[in-house]
Amino acid sequence: MTQAGLKPEKSETQAIVVEEVFPHAPATIWKTLTSGELMGRWLHMTPTGFAAVKGTRFTYRTTPAGAWDGVIHCEVLEAVTNERLAYAWRGGHETNAGYGSRLDTVVTFTLSKVENGTRLRVVHSGFALPNNEVAFRNMSGGWKKVVPSIGAIAAEQASSQKLH
Repeated sequence: MTQAGLKPEKSETQAIVVEEVFPHAPATIWKTLTSGELMGRWLHMTPTGFAAVKGTRFTYRTTPAGAWDGVIHCEVLEAVTNERLAYAWRGGHETNAGYGSRLDTVVTFTLSKVENGTRLRVVHSGFALPNNEVAFRNMSGGWKKVVPSIGAIAAEQASSQKLH
């Protein structure tokens, strides 16, 4: 709040929420979410330095824009095996407008055992509007594609486990 009691322009934040139930055990979904190689497949960006351990810092690399080098800086905020994974997702640059604007968000994956499978809820929160409008719009569509991919890759993991 400013001295006059008015909210600053960019006070509104938005979150992307995608939820789906998969016919796999939480352990299978967890492995898909926390294996660097598998993360690279469903997110189409391979993490560098990732471990599902609180405090671990890691990066993703995507298309650079303007003053931004395309590096997404992340830090694991919470990791509860087969239940919850949360990490900070920061990137962009203050001088960029639109794609590549400064982004300081959190991605949270929550797994819940349900009859015949696991409910996965993905929440990507902290998009400051209007500055992050482009990222919010692009990533809203992106997460809607990524979450089903997590299920497809988990299915491959489940079937390969049955073969061994």
